[in-house]
Amino acid sequence: MSTCRDIMEEQTPILNLNRIKGGGGGIRRPLWVSVLILFTVIALFSLHINREYSIFSIPLDFISGRVGLVSGYQQKSCSDFFKQVPARKVVKSIRDFGGIGDGKTSNTKAFQRAMEFMARFTESGGSQLVVPKGRWLTGSFNLTSNFTLFLEYGAVILGSQDPNEWPIIDALPSYGRGRERLGARHISLIHGNGLTNVVITGENGTVDGQGKMWWDLWWNRTLVHTRGHLVELINSQNILIQNLTLMNSPFWTIHPIYCRNIVIRNMTILAPLNAPNTDGIDADSSLNVCIEDCYIESGDDLISVKSGWDHYGMKMARPSSNIIVRRVKGTTPTCSGVGIGSEMSGGVSNVLIEDLYVRDSAAGVRIKTDIGRGGYIVNITINNIRMERVKVPIRFSRGANDHPDEKWDPKALPKVRGIFISNVVSLESKRPPLLVGIEEAPFEDIHMKNISLFGLAPSMKWNCEFISGSSCSVFPAPCSQLLKNESTIQCPN
Repeated sequence: MSTCRDIMEEQTPILNLNRIKGGGGGIRRPLWVSVLILFTVIALFSLHINREYSIFSIPLDFISGRVGLVSGYQQKSCSDFFKQVPARKVVKSIRDFGGIGDGKTSNTKAFQRAMEFMARFTESGGSQLVVPKGRWLTGSFNLTSNFTLFLEYGAVILGSQDPNEWPIIDALPSYGRGRERLGARHISLIHGNGLTNVVITGENGTVDGQGKMWWDLWWNRTLVHTRGHLVELINSQNILIQNLTLMNSPFWTIHPIYCRNIVIRNMTILAPLNAPNTDGIDADSSLNVCIEDCYIESGDDLISVKSGWDHYGMKMARPSSNIIVRRVKGTTPTCSGVGIGSEMSGGVSNVLIEDLYVRDSAAGVRIKTDIGRGGYIVNITINNIRMERVKVPIRFSRGANDHPDEKWDPKALPKVRGIFISNVVSLESKRPPLLVGIEEAPFEDIHMKNISLFGLAPSMKWNCEFISGSSCSVFPAPCSQLLKNESTIQCPN
């Protein structure tokens, strides 16, 4: 199995001033350049005096592919979803429970003993488990409430290569079965259910799921139960996951489901680009989710928003709402930077995606649904997106014919309405946007503004079916379904 490609990002110079040579034969700097330099010096001096009220509002680093503002500039954050927790009363090392960080000795019992001990302090000041530098091999373990898992610099938690150390648990009720196989599923490596006030963090420590064993089972069609996630939290609230590297997950990497008030930030998430279904972050049937400042390489969506599968999701009726994704960058050759669906039967609403950078990928932003899904995708705002060498920059798709069982209802039609996409630049695009709705349930109120797609051959046209909406300042010209004049977006004259 091949490893991830290391594609170097070219840094685009914003300004290249000509050097003045001595004597009259040199190239002279124009007056406007001198004025610009003077203005820049004054601006930088002003910034140094008062960074909080910077005159700059454009994220310049975004131009060169580094998502986020120039160092020293304040960034917007959605991390207020997480309510700060007090210092933990009890702090212990995994070594205190017999842990051995040699990369060979199983620490499953040590982690389980540690968590049993930490659970004693849930109601009396909380606890923190420190994982020191070393390689700590373990099977699955369950977190507790009012708890911090802290990985020191150089600490690596390694997922066990024994499938029996990833026990079988019940299928999620909004899916009705394992996502890949009928029946139950494997538990995640780091797991929690019904938790409150949990922090998973560190000094850029690493959790390595060692997923190749699981990927091979999938490729060889010998997988018995659906693979486990690297981190899954169920029915939990006030969760913070930050400052770590997660890699080689067997399946989706971070999966909060039936949760609220979740912050995931400053994360590096890596998997080989052909590792199957290794999504970066899947916000699923959850409310108030903040995902920001992450870098992701994966074999599937970098970020996905879901809410259940067909009739199981409709019956559960747990929507995903108030989701913010900002300053995320990465690559996925098989899927999209941000995908909504295709499992969205409990509903998806009020999603903001901004400052996204996607390179060398199959799609930039994608909305996925199908007949039988039911549910809705409404009020989605996608703004300030840069793409490079992305095959299909914007894609809405239907008809995956992917259902949990024969009980799905062909009359259950999804509603897709109120999609606002603005300020998108795609370089070296391979194909034009593909916006395909459902004949019995057209996608409505699709609005696009300031979209520039470069690299397309003149003969390439947008492909649109069963959609309606409006557009302005879009290049090349969009399909006729988006050329109406009743735009709800204010277009320049």
